[in-house]
Order: sequence, then structure tokens, then C-alpha cells
Amino acid sequence: MAPQHSPPASAFTYPQSYSFPPFFTLQPNLQTRLSQLRKWSRLIQRYCRHEHIFKLSLVTALDTTLFKNASLRKRLSLNDALQVVDWMTRDEGGRRAEWIDGGVEANGGTVWVFWKRPEEWADVVASWVEETGQRNTVLTLYELMNGEMTVGQGMISREQRLDMSAHGMLDFHGMDAELFHRCLAVLVKRGKAQVFGSEDQQGVKFF
Repeated sequence: MAPQHSPPASAFTYPQSYSFPPFFTLQPNLQTRLSQLRKWSRLIQRYCRHEHIFKLSLVTALDTTLFKNASLRKRLSLNDALQVVDWMTRDEGGRRAEWIDGGVEANGGTVWVFWKRPEEWADVVASWVEETGQRNTVLTLYELMNGEMTVGQGMISREQRLDMSAHGMLDFHGMDAELFHRCLAVLVKRGKAQVFGSEDQQGVKFF
């Protein structure tokens, strides 16, 4: 049998607003500014999901195509990027981000980007457990985050296949360990999982 390979990652598609120079400067008009914040939030979430990014450093990201359109010679400023992400951390922004290093007031610039919030990740993992028959099975954290079983070659439903990233793996494959622990904490609270073992050799049993 010929070996199976993951499909090549598709190119990221930028929204139409990315082609307009004013998009890269937050406007003073409140209604226009709110529209910009919503568009930037959607763009950041989509970009991070496509690139499989969970933790974002704004200072580093400013020189990537996420915030910089080379053809327009336009880039979102650090101050505006901080304002966008700070809006994403609030209720009005859907709490789609969370500061790691204090945020705007602490002159921080590293953030969790929640293209799925921890409770949504918990739903994804719980669905995968059911679909692949992992209930009452003990798995290591390494198997869950980095093992072959979450690369997308196993038994997965059509819904989960739609939930796979452009890299051909389940969205939680390769997740940052701290974020994955938060996801598991939600499942533990729901009575759906038990975490045990030492920090570097932890295992999980799903119910």
C-alpha cells in the first residue's frame, strides 16, 4: 500500500479589507473603529488557525503578513495592534484573546489567541474521544498533543475533518502544553476526564 501523506497546506486567503490602506490605521470615528476591530479580530483568529498559532508575540508578528501588507507598504502600528488585541480580550470582543504578560497597561505584547476558547477546545477533544473510541483509555499528554493519532489519519468523522487545519492535522495537535492543560481542566470539571502522574509523565483517562 502506498504511504498516505497529508495534503499540502493551502495558501491563506486575506479578506477584501486587507487590500485597503485605511484598514491599517484605527480610525477615530467610533462606529468605523468598531467595524475595524471586528474585522481585525476575525483576521487574527483565521490567520492563527491557518498557521496553527496559539500564542502570539505582537512585536514579532508586526513584521509578518498578518499585520503588514508589503504591496501597500502598510503595517498596523504596535499601538494599534495592542488596542485590537486588548479589545479581543474583553466581553465585547468575545474574549477571543488573553494577555500572557500583562497587556497594554504593562506594555506587554504576548497573547493567547482563542480561535477556540478553552471550553470549545474541550468540546473538540471530547468529540474526538467519542469518535475514536478512547473512552476508558489512558493516554499520555504527548500522545494527545503530538502523537500520530491526532495527525488526522485515523478514524474521524466528516465534522472533525472539517475541523482540521490546513496542515492536515486535528486542530489540537501540537497545541501549547499550558493551553492543553486548561482544556483538560474543563473536561475534568465536567467529569469527562482524570489527569494523573508527574508533571513530565502525565496521563489522561477519559470517561
